[in-house]
Amino acid sequence: MSERNTALRSVHDLGLAAWFGGSLMGAVGLNGAARSDGRTETETSRIASAGWAKWTPVNAVAIGAHLIGGTGLLAANAARVQHQQGVAASTLAKTVLTGAALAATAYSKVLGKKLELVTSDNPDDLEKAAKHPVDLDKARTQLTVMQWAVPALTGAVVVLNALHGEQQRPLQQKVGMLQRATSRVPVPHVHQHLCDIR
Repeated sequence: MSERNTALRSVHDLGLAAWFGGSLMGAVGLNGAARSDGRTETETSRIASAGWAKWTPVNAVAIGAHLIGGTGLLAANAARVQHQQGVAASTLAKTVLTGAALAATAYSKVLGKKLELVTSDNPDDLEKAAKHPVDLDKARTQLTVMQWAVPALTGAVVVLNALHGEQQRPLQQKVGMLQRATSRVPVPHVHQHLCDIR
């Protein structure tokens, strides 16, 4: 219970911080700057696409670090997940939210790539885009929703991460394990017991 997992926790938390912070900054700052500087919707999309493309490799490393750290922490805390009341539920919720954030990030990348090709001034990109026509307005709307969904989902993971930290307090562990142990003990049937005595 008292073992330290500083390296795993650092990798997990730094990855999540970069994923959340980068996505929030992109949705607020990068997209906002692109709207301010772009004179047309095509130019706005081009500026935003260029910025998001620069961030993508860093974001991939951040997500990978978070997942590696999370997997390691799950293995290190397997006994708590199994025996401490409430930990399994919060771990499941965190896993579901992380999966949803991954899906939103991946879909954002797909939509962003489509817009990047359509708004590019490179003839090769335009040729690729012509093979898969895109409804620009619909793609832009979906991308905006996804780019806000990512910080919302990763922010929720940050909150659950804080809950996990609280659940690791020694008193919380003792109470949670006691609750789990007592929930597995069958409640005696008092009426039946009295009948047996008679």
